[in-house]
Amino acid sequence: MTNRAAILWETRGDWTVEPVELADPGHGQILVKMKATGLCHSDDHAVTGDMPVPLPLVGGHEGAGVVETVGPDVTRVAPGDHVVLIFNPPCGHCRNCARGRSNLCLNTAQQGYGQQTPFTARGESVAATGDLGTFADRTVISEKCAIKIDKDIPFAAASLLGCAVTTGWGAAVYLGEVTAGDNVVVIGSGGVGVNSVQGAKNAGANLVIAVDPVDFKREQATTFGATHAVASVAEAAALLAELAPGRMADVAILSVGVSNGGLLAETVDLLGPGGIAVVTSVTPAASTSLELSLFQFTLTQKTLRGNVYGGVNVHRDIPLLLDLYRNGHLKLDELITSTYTLDDINQGYADMHSGKNLRGVVLLED
Repeated sequence: MTNRAAILWETRGDWTVEPVELADPGHGQILVKMKATGLCHSDDHAVTGDMPVPLPLVGGHEGAGVVETVGPDVTRVAPGDHVVLIFNPPCGHCRNCARGRSNLCLNTAQQGYGQQTPFTARGESVAATGDLGTFADRTVISEKCAIKIDKDIPFAAASLLGCAVTTGWGAAVYLGEVTAGDNVVVIGSGGVGVNSVQGAKNAGANLVIAVDPVDFKREQATTFGATHAVASVAEAAALLAELAPGRMADVAILSVGVSNGGLLAETVDLLGPGGIAVVTSVTPAASTSLELSLFQFTLTQKTLRGNVYGGVNVHRDIPLLLDLYRNGHLKLDELITSTYTLDDINQGYADMHSGKNLRGVVLLED
């Protein structure tokens, strides 16, 4: 089948939208007509080289669409079903899945990017981000990578549950363990960080301080539940010293587009005794240095925690989040600042870099 997809051929190149050949679904696979896909910063890390990935690459890992056909022995979905695509499907029976850590499934955590691909372009095989490749009119994926959703959910809103919402929400609710009355700081209020704000608010946080140098994002953060919005970590520290002297933050979540060791240390310093720092941001793979007072870290019993998919269980949490959305407790439509066609994907990323969007979404139609 001839298809169209956005392909990255070289580091620091543009996404090029061009014809690709798409294989038929095989055993346990499904063909999905993509309807919407979010422009996540993780795909841009492939462009900059901050995240090593195989090239050429069909990008996209945050999408929703309609199942068109299914391969042999598919049982989870059927043609016509609406689905959200997920990039690390849990097996459900390994040690981590059994312990409630399905986002760290031992049978899928090492699947990598593009080890299986249905795409061919210019006569060569093209990898697919997260074995999904949602920057395409259609894609072929494992049925395990599809979560069936009700047909009343708009595709654009649903697509964001593939990464931004779950990762941000889970950073606060599951990995940060925010509880009623906690003080929370979210550093970086873009498409992921603002969902940490939503998660903290819904968990009953007392102070929710959003940090972002962009005026637009600070303004938006207050509409998503931030009690305060400041432009720098230094301002957040001063505010905590004023409002919660000695106690400071119970949880600090680092969600900037590209992080570094210095900013991580500043994040940890915002915490009071027993505080938890959650690192959502991607730091360039070559970066290995961090200056942190281990003396203070130990004696104040702080925790530093990474973030893979927000610690969520996709089979539990995607339906849960959609129920919250239906009942007005979770903003999804408001996350979408701009929509684009597939041909405008490079403009969408330019708008992300310039701070114009919380989330840009590509709408895909025949």
